[in-house]
Amino acid sequence: MTPIILIALAGLMGAAGVVLLAAAAHAAPGAGLESAGQMLLFHAAAIVAATTALYEGLLLRPVGIAAAIGFVVGAALFSGDIAMRAFAGHRLFPFAAPSGGFILIAGWLVLAVAALLVLARAN
Repeated sequence: MTPIILIALAGLMGAAGVVLLAAAAHAAPGAGLESAGQMLLFHAAAIVAATTALYEGLLLRPVGIAAAIGFVVGAALFSGDIAMRAFAGHRLFPFAAPSGGFILIAGWLVLAVAALLVLARAN
């Protein structure tokens, strides 16, 4: 069930990314929404790829799921903070965007570990 939820979240993130990019072009140019939209779109695709890799056995399941969840949480914090500043004039909470960025970096490292653990088990 978890991979299906991850793919559904990736779909929502992709849609939100397109909305933010449209808002960046029309509603709030120069507010940083471009980076927020790109972060959501990029990580939506990464979640679909990670979920596919999980299905194919290329990632150790619990670790790979943790990486994908990190992508969801990190991109939501990063993009949510930027969008909140653009539309509401205040932050989501202090250090939300940097925390999201840190979680995204950690997610990518955890993804690498998930793949290496499968490799180590095969040998």
